[in-house]
Amino acid sequence: MIVDLQRFIANERPFWNGLEKMLDHLEIEPNARMSLAQLQLFHQLYERTAADLAKITTFSSEPETRRYLENLVARAYGEIHETRGKQRRFYPLEWFFHTLPQTFRRHVRAFYLSLAITIAGCLFGGMAIAFDPGSKPVLMPFPGLLQDPRQRVAEEEKATHDRLNGWKTTFSAELMTHNIQVSVFTLALGMTWGFGTILMLFYNGVILGAVGVDYIRAGETQFLLGWLMPHGVIEIPAILIAGQAGLLLAWTIIGRGSRLPLRARLREISSDLVTLIFGVGCLLVWAGFIEAFLSQYHQPVIPYNAKIAFGGIELILLILFLAKSGARKTRKAVNPDE
Repeated sequence: MIVDLQRFIANERPFWNGLEKMLDHLEIEPNARMSLAQLQLFHQLYERTAADLAKITTFSSEPETRRYLENLVARAYGEIHETRGKQRRFYPLEWFFHTLPQTFRRHVRAFYLSLAITIAGCLFGGMAIAFDPGSKPVLMPFPGLLQDPRQRVAEEEKATHDRLNGWKTTFSAELMTHNIQVSVFTLALGMTWGFGTILMLFYNGVILGAVGVDYIRAGETQFLLGWLMPHGVIEIPAILIAGQAGLLLAWTIIGRGSRLPLRARLREISSDLVTLIFGVGCLLVWAGFIEAFLSQYHQPVIPYNAKIAFGGIELILLILFLAKSGARKTRKAVNPDE
C-alpha cells in the first residue's frame, strides 16, 4: 500500500529510468548481447517496475504515470518473451569503431600471451644471430634476408629507378593475400589445443628478432626502422591479434572451468573469432598498401626520419584505437543509470 504517492514516485523513478535506458539501448541495437550481470539487472528492474505498476493502479489521480509504466512494462515484456529472429543488419563503421576494439579488449589477456610468445621468439632469434652468425641461413631461409645488411643498404640507396614501377598494385595484393593466409592459418591452428598457434607466433618472433639484430650489428638501425616501421607497426600487431584469436579458440576447445559442451562453447566465441580475424584482414590490407607504396622506398627518395615518424604516428593511433574506441558506448551499455 502506498502512503505517500509523491514520495513513492520520487523513490522509484530512478529504477524506471534505468529500465527505460536499457530498453532504448536494445531497440537501437537489436543484436546487442548483454552479459549475465546486465540480464539480471534488466530482470530485476522489470519485476520492480511491474510491481510498482500494480501498486499505482489504485490511484486514479496519476493516469500519466500509470500509462508510462504500462508502456514500460509492455516493452520489457516484449523483449523478454520475444521469439522472432532479430533483424540482422551490418553497419561497417559501427563494427570497425565499436565492435572490433570492444572484442579485442574483452579478450586482451589472450593478446598479452600472444605478445609474450612472440617476444620470446624475438629474444631467441636475436641471441642466435648475435652468438652464432653462421645460423643465419637456418633462421632466415629467404634470399632477401641472407644478403649482408651493409651491401643491401648500399644497393637500395644507390638505386636510381623505381623497381616497383607498374607493379605496385600487384605486389601490394600479393602481400595482403600472403599475410591474411598466414593469419587465418594462425587462428585455425588453435584447433591443435594452441600448440600450432604458439609455434607460428614463436617462429615469427624468431625471424623478427634475427633480422633486427642482424641489421643492428651491421650499424644499419636507421635503415631497419625506416624499412619496417611504416608497415610493421600495423602488420605485426595484426599477426598478434590473429594469435590472440587462435589462443582464444584453443582455450575454448580445452574448456577448463566450463561445464558447457564443446559445441556450446564454440557458439559463444564464434562471433568474436570472426570479428577478430576480419579486423586482422582490415589491418593487413592497410599494411600491404603501405609496404608497397612507402616502405620499399629509401633515402634519398624518402628520408628515413620521415618514414620512422609516419610509423610512430600509425602505432600511436592503433594503440588509441584498440584501447579507447567504443569505450564510452560500452560503459553506457553496462551502466544504464549514468
